[in-house]
Amino acid sequence: MKIVDIISAGVPALSFEVFPPKTESAYDSVKTATEEIAKLHPSFMSVTYGAGGGTSKYTLDIAKNIKEQYNVPSLAHLTCVSSTKETVHQRIADIKAAGITNVMALRGDIPKELEGTDRSGWDYRYAIDLVRELKEANPDFCIGGACYPEIHPESADQKEDIRRLKEKVDAGVDFLTTQMFFDNNLLYNFLYKIREAGITVPVIPGIMPITNAKQVERAISLSGSFMPQRFKSLVDRFGNDPAAMKQAGIAYATDQIIDLYANGIINVHVYSMNKPDVAQKIQSNLSDIIKK
Repeated sequence: MKIVDIISAGVPALSFEVFPPKTESAYDSVKTATEEIAKLHPSFMSVTYGAGGGTSKYTLDIAKNIKEQYNVPSLAHLTCVSSTKETVHQRIADIKAAGITNVMALRGDIPKELEGTDRSGWDYRYAIDLVRELKEANPDFCIGGACYPEIHPESADQKEDIRRLKEKVDAGVDFLTTQMFFDNNLLYNFLYKIREAGITVPVIPGIMPITNAKQVERAISLSGSFMPQRFKSLVDRFGNDPAAMKQAGIAYATDQIIDLYANGIINVHVYSMNKPDVAQKIQSNLSDIIKK
């Protein structure tokens, strides 16, 4: 089932993101964790893609298992940065062979060893290049894209960011998923601006439950996320107590999601980090709202 059809159903829905193992030895434990989340029967699950494509096989294995064994629609991530056309075409063929029809098209992070190098000769410099390849390879793919409610770290300003986002959507993106954010007003303001710019595809907010203090620094480094004072106070008060921080972080994420639902945004994606207990608790907190 296509993600765009799921999120257009008009009912409150919750989806989860998981990531594949980095090594073969970790495969079984990761597979078990993703299966526990699949047993919650979310609206769909996305499976991330390791830097440089090192976990591409595991991404497809996990996505296929979720779809076939648990009847949960899966969304396979695919990145293209520093890849050749031959490599990307092979990965697209692998996705089709696995029976996956939903693909999240991402540029991906620039490998550290290639930072600062001339990228003008690369086959893929931006996600839009991958979107075009996917549409050409299979017009029936349901293609997702990423967006930043604040601003992409490499954009000069938000106007440029939104202009490039529209180009990517016009190239064939069917829906967007946001990077994490911790202040819903940032999202509401962003949605107003992109609608004014003519971007009309569905946008799924991405919520990251911060369950330990170390995640805060990583969240800021990954997306430059603004941390509201209310959230900072939570970390300051509970950061040194793992159990309390986990409970408070889940509560904060739940509160964000409830506010989104209350304001008419009824599809929410949770970056569950392969933590079935976190996914289960958030879903339980919302059980009467999403009827699960």
